[in-house]
Amino acid sequence: MSADAMQKALRYRWLIFWILSFGYVMVYFHRLCPAVVAEDMRRDLSAGGGLLGLLGSAYFYPYALMQLPAGLLSDSWGPRKTISLFFCVAFAGSVVLGMAPNVYAAIVGRTIVGVGVAMLFVPTLKVLAEWFRVKEFAMMTGILMAMGGIGSYSAATPLAYISNWIGWRHSFVLVGIFTLALGALVWVFVRDRPADKGWPSLSDPAGPAQEPIPLIQGVKMVLSRPHFWPLSSWFFFTFAIFFSFIGLWGGPFLMQIYGLSKPQAGYILSMAAIGMIVGSPLLSYLSNNLFRARKPVLILTSVLTCMITGTLYFSIQSIPAVLLYLICLGIGIFAGAVATIGFTTNKELFPVSIAGTATGLVNFFPFLGGAVFQVLLGTVLDSQGLTPSGGFAFSGFRYGFLVLFACGLVALISSFFLKETMLSA
Repeated sequence: MSADAMQKALRYRWLIFWILSFGYVMVYFHRLCPAVVAEDMRRDLSAGGGLLGLLGSAYFYPYALMQLPAGLLSDSWGPRKTISLFFCVAFAGSVVLGMAPNVYAAIVGRTIVGVGVAMLFVPTLKVLAEWFRVKEFAMMTGILMAMGGIGSYSAATPLAYISNWIGWRHSFVLVGIFTLALGALVWVFVRDRPADKGWPSLSDPAGPAQEPIPLIQGVKMVLSRPHFWPLSSWFFFTFAIFFSFIGLWGGPFLMQIYGLSKPQAGYILSMAAIGMIVGSPLLSYLSNNLFRARKPVLILTSVLTCMITGTLYFSIQSIPAVLLYLICLGIGIFAGAVATIGFTTNKELFPVSIAGTATGLVNFFPFLGGAVFQVLLGTVLDSQGLTPSGGFAFSGFRYGFLVLFACGLVALISSFFLKETMLSA
């Protein structure tokens, strides 16, 4: 194969990477966008805390359940077709959400969005594995995760301003159009592998052939590994905190308890995005170079997450403004970006032959945690009634943060039972 073809492939892969990266921005935007418009949606749809929590969590249930099918479709149908089709599904869901006449229709729309965007992450990793070498793959995955932080940021301050300008309904329709446009770009430009354009492979030469492990057998191997369960528990409770606060209830808390405007609340919540962007490379550096281990990083971040949720519970009414920024920054790093170390630990627990199955199974738990606890916190808020102005009661938020503090404690306990994987990697 000519050197010219190799150079073309090396250049073209960056176009593919950035299209898929901006797709991941949209995935994170859809994931966290309810927080800054939660109050608008609650009033417009006449929804209580429980129903609003169900609306927020409606994204997470299908997203979690679609992780294994995402891997199967990537292998059988191909990443390009999978992402393109399901981004069209996400577009339809976003339009349904924006035009919903009541909260039940909005829940249906958000569920459809969750199904659609669930099909990007796993197929994207498969594309990167074909277009980048192993030593490049870790760096590209880190950049991809950082792009998720940009999506988190766009779901905070920018959405606050856009929704003030055109309303939350038109905002979701507009986001749906962007999602559709990205799906079209994937279809036109992305290719599953260099060979699809007649170019040489850019991945590492294949090693000795391995017998493929059937899906059911791989699932049994993962679920029967004792160390899988503490890691799954850690993921479940850590991301229950991240998705509950940053993804939904942080916005109402800042606006109702501290009297902030929607843009002001968006500024504070956007610190979680900064935490994700800087936290992924920072924690990876600490794990690889300072601690030379995974487990100490997961324990340390769990301790700090407990301190943050404890501050929210014990000092709920007297938190200085600067500390609110630091709390969201900390949640972004210690309960968000830390996923990089969690997924690395999971990868190192299992042989490469079942890495996809193991990733799909463990990736089920953080989204299940978000789904369960967004609803649970909404139910807690409802149980304490509303203020005369129609907002949630102070006691509701306090009890809700007690739940998050308990989540932090369980995640911390789980982290002590994790297996150190770096030494055996």
